[in-house]
Amino acid sequence: MVTEPHERNLEAVCDVWRLRPDVARAATRRPTLSVRRRQAGAGFGDGQANSVTDHDRTADPVVLHEARILASRHDDVGAESASLKAALRIRVPMSPLRRTALVAGVLYLLTFVSIPTLALYGPVRDPNYIVGPGPDTPVIFGGVLEIIVALACIGTAVVLYPVVKRQNEAAALGFVGVRVLEASTIFLCVVSLLSVVTLRQAGVGADGLLASQALVAFHDWIFLLGQGFLPAVNALLLGSLLYQSRLVPRVLPVIGFIGAALLVVSVAATLFDLWGQLSAASALLTLPIAVWEFSLGVYLIVKGFKPSPITAAMATA
Repeated sequence: MVTEPHERNLEAVCDVWRLRPDVARAATRRPTLSVRRRQAGAGFGDGQANSVTDHDRTADPVVLHEARILASRHDDVGAESASLKAALRIRVPMSPLRRTALVAGVLYLLTFVSIPTLALYGPVRDPNYIVGPGPDTPVIFGGVLEIIVALACIGTAVVLYPVVKRQNEAAALGFVGVRVLEASTIFLCVVSLLSVVTLRQAGVGADGLLASQALVAFHDWIFLLGQGFLPAVNALLLGSLLYQSRLVPRVLPVIGFIGAALLVVSVAATLFDLWGQLSAASALLTLPIAVWEFSLGVYLIVKGFKPSPITAAMATA
């Protein structure tokens, strides 16, 4: 209940900020977590010394946005305006659903930290790597980056699962399973290349050339069928869930669908030796799937989930 001194303060706020009384009352009558009133030594309106100096409450984001804009337009009213702004300070805590979107977006962007491995793994692809000169640090560092990507892959599925399962639990579970499988192939790729580094450090010399080349070939095949193909399956599963639920703009899943189709074409062409795994054609056909994942991560960080029946049900649960 709004007390009489607070009502007078509210009228003063409306007068100075030119805020509609109904908007101001809607803000001040939101559920209050803690309201601490102190004697400020200077009153508002009728000159009494009562002032609401600190309010911690939840509020409608529209109310908060309007109040902040109007406050910024009246920065020239002096100390009284500053006190009035403090009297109606509103804090909006981040909702669990918004936090979920933020974490998922960060994890999606984190999956791009392995891009430097294209250069870091260059030396280990040399057939004579274990008998040649040069440091092993780039390969080891590349392995660390890929481990980060593998964990981020699992994280994206785990974080999004509670949300997207409300659209289709079977498809959401499939997304988690494929994402975990993709992370497993990344770990296999890292182990294979670090095994080559171990052979080199052990000084096996020319006797280990065949083994090292076999390990690199093993890495390339696992990469093609794991990190090369499985992202297309992930795009189809997650993209269909997001498209149907409208949790994000539908143009994003459409990019994912296009990227998935092009990625399958690229993998098939590499599989039948039409072009190399690191060729320009392969990179071009892989680009749309990268755009899909990157744009999804950015959107979830900046905007979060769009309002939908799923978000409404989770907010009231």
